[in-house]
This record gives sequence, structure tokens and C-alpha cells, in this order.
Amino acid sequence: MQKHIFLILSVFLSIHLAAQEELKAYQFYQDATPISFQEAIDAMAEADIVLFGEFHDHAMVHWLQLKAAQRLKGRGNLIMGGEFFETDDQLLLDELLSGITPMKKFESEAKLWPNFETDYKPIIQLAIDSQITFIATNIPRRYASFVARNGIDTLSSFSDAARSLMPPLPMPFSMETPGYQAVYDMMGGGHGMEPENFVKAQALKDYTMAFNIGENMEKKSVFLHFNGDFHSADFGGVYWYLNQLYPKLKVASIKVVQTMDEELLSPDELVGGDIILVVPGDFTSTH
Repeated sequence: MQKHIFLILSVFLSIHLAAQEELKAYQFYQDATPISFQEAIDAMAEADIVLFGEFHDHAMVHWLQLKAAQRLKGRGNLIMGGEFFETDDQLLLDELLSGITPMKKFESEAKLWPNFETDYKPIIQLAIDSQITFIATNIPRRYASFVARNGIDTLSSFSDAARSLMPPLPMPFSMETPGYQAVYDMMGGGHGMEPENFVKAQALKDYTMAFNIGENMEKKSVFLHFNGDFHSADFGGVYWYLNQLYPKLKVASIKVVQTMDEELLSPDELVGGDIILVVPGDFTSTH
């Protein structure tokens, strides 16, 4: 009899513990302390520019970016921009947002990433529905590729039309910028290019994004920018260039950390951004 009672109690205890278990799809942190989604939005709303880092194929991050945009647009003047559009697509993007070009036509002519439909189109649809300006911030990939092969100085020989799609030259540059030394070391094994040229090609993307963000800022607005985590993590990349070009603007960065078990994170891993977003490492990839 006692064995049966013990067994029943054990089953009920297991059910109770299972009911108490909470599976978190994400968690924001500030100063290594957990904060709510609303507290993260409040912190974003205090900045002039928010660099929302992402893993390009992580659906949870893209959903949170959309939700952040929806909340921020209700707090005042919101401007958005993204790495996933290049400057030579700005005219097409403007025509889409103004209603001149339908979405189907836009999708057939713009240079879209493979996961545009699932991950980026909802953000663009929000911009259309809410009449939010969206800026194509990235340099055309062909120019970054050219720099990777031939060096940054070669851009001075480009036509005026090509130069209009780039930020002013010469480009500020420092190997002390967080993340660049790691890229240099990664390329040290060859890959058919000079490591310094490859680093400067990445820097050109960061510089272009920062310049286009700053040039499209408006007073009393928040510019919400979506970019790969590499481009703003640890206060490097776009963050570094914004501080060089527009030191009076308040920039907030959101760094993304993937993990299989949030409980295993130490405070040392919750650094490198004004806000840290922890997401599951085994979440569905969108491409």
C-alpha cells in the first residue's frame, strides 16, 4: 500500500514540476540583468539610433525586430533601415513605399535576400502600412567585392554615378575597431585575397551603413536599423563608425547570443551590447 501511495505521489510531483517548467523563446538583458520586452523597448526609445543585430536566418530574432518596430512606431517618429537593401535599390524601395510600384513588381526587380518573404517582408509591409521611411543602407555588393579583390584606393577611379552610391572617400579606418582583427586573422590563410583588403571591404559596408543612417536622421526620431550581428557586436562596425561620424547621436546596440541553455550563460557572456538578446540556438532556420 505504501509503495502505491509513494508511486502516486511521485507521479503527481512530476506532473507539478513539469507544469512549473517555463520554456523561454528569448530573454533580453541589460547590465547582465534580465529585463522584459517592454523594458527593452523603453531603452530603445531613449536612443537616437538602435542597431538591432541579427542572425540572418533566425526566425525568432526577426519576429522580435518586427514587434520592436511596431512598439516604437507608437512612441513617436520612427525611421527604419536595413543591411538587406543596397543603396542602388533605394529608388525602387521609395516607389514601393509611395505606392507607385506594387509589391509583386518590386520583388521581381529588387535584389532580395532568399528569406525576404519570411523574415523581411513583414517589416517592409509595416513600413508601407504605417508610412514609415525605410532606408537602403548597404553598399552595392559588387563594390565591396571589388575592394576585397583590388583594395579600397581603387574606388577613387569609379564614375560619379557609382560614387553617388557610396559614402564620401577616403574612408576612416582602424584595425582597432572591434571585430576587424578577427576577420584579418581568419583571412590569413589565403582565400585568394589580401587579408587587409577583405577587412576593408567589410569596413566599407559598415561605413556605408553608418553614413546612410546618419544622413537620414530626423530630429526627435528613432532610427531602427537591422543588420547582421557582426556589424555592430561589441560596439564595432556600424556602431564604431556612427561614433566617428556623428558623435552627438545616442546609439544603442542590441547584440544577439545563441545558446542551447540560457542557464549556462555567465555574466561575461552577456556583454558587447547595450542590450543583449538571448535566443535558442536550435531554433528553426529560415534558409
